[in-house]
Amino acid sequence: MTVSDGYTFPLNENVGRTPVRFKNRYGIEVAADLYVPKSAEGRLPTLAISGPFGAVKEQSSGLYANEFARRGYVTLAFDPSFTGESGGDNRDVASPDIYTEDYSAAVDFLGLQKIVDRERIGLQAICGLSGMALTAAAADSRIKAVATCSMYDMSRSISRGYRDSYTPQQRHEVVDYLSRQRWIDAETGTFARASHEVPFDADGNLTVTNRTLPETLPKDANPIVSSFFDYYRTERGFHPRSINSTTAWTATTPTAFFAFPMMSNIAMLAPRRALLVAGANAHSRYYSEDVQATAPGNIELVIVPEADHVDLYDRTELIPFDRLDEFFTKNLAI
Repeated sequence: MTVSDGYTFPLNENVGRTPVRFKNRYGIEVAADLYVPKSAEGRLPTLAISGPFGAVKEQSSGLYANEFARRGYVTLAFDPSFTGESGGDNRDVASPDIYTEDYSAAVDFLGLQKIVDRERIGLQAICGLSGMALTAAAADSRIKAVATCSMYDMSRSISRGYRDSYTPQQRHEVVDYLSRQRWIDAETGTFARASHEVPFDADGNLTVTNRTLPETLPKDANPIVSSFFDYYRTERGFHPRSINSTTAWTATTPTAFFAFPMMSNIAMLAPRRALLVAGANAHSRYYSEDVQATAPGNIELVIVPEADHVDLYDRTELIPFDRLDEFFTKNLAI
């Protein structure tokens, strides 16, 4: 339920929240909220948190940050570059590289805080920011542990379609559409909006819409669309700065995700560990299962019974916070 201060969840009475800003190595200013237990003493274990893809810090990532802070962590929920209240001249464009960098920039910032133990910093990611979190950890040894919930591999999803359903011809069609859209944008001096996952209709024709989600839900809506709509477009999770709540990404956003896969160096995560959480009924469950299968020795998988993908955004009775807390307590230990 949307609360009056612009957040989609109430702040715990034992937690303080402070807006902060820091720059990534590209000079883009990242907006975030720092959550600190009011009873905090000494240097604490810390988590940087972001996601889902197209969401803002007032939604799911803030909810996670609030809960972990209640449990004794310092937490930082941030808007990725170009989105929400973060900087970047071109709005609502995503980058697998820059989004990955945003996590390391968050670690830069956290490591300068007197209340933070530099040797106990982890990442908690949700949905489409999960691949970036794992990619960041593989290249940044300061990140001691990573957990994801409802993971999406956005490079795989965007460049290959749901369950890798794009045919080779369709992949070429999407690339051609994106390439020609660049000329259109260059001629007009603006960036068109379009769905970041380019769909094909029943006849195999490429179809483009200028919204991530419809303004109203059709009676025959796909169940996956319905679940996202129930979060982003209703009082449950709507936020006016959320791309998914109000608009769509820039039409050429998929280009970088065709060019740059994520988690290519996932083996570099070891001996550090990751925990991937997925709903038993989630359409995205296969992303977590496939990543876990690449390194079962140091990547754990937890399947939440009766949960779908979106349930793990905000259904606190289903999100396994006790299990996540146990994972970080163990793996952020000195």
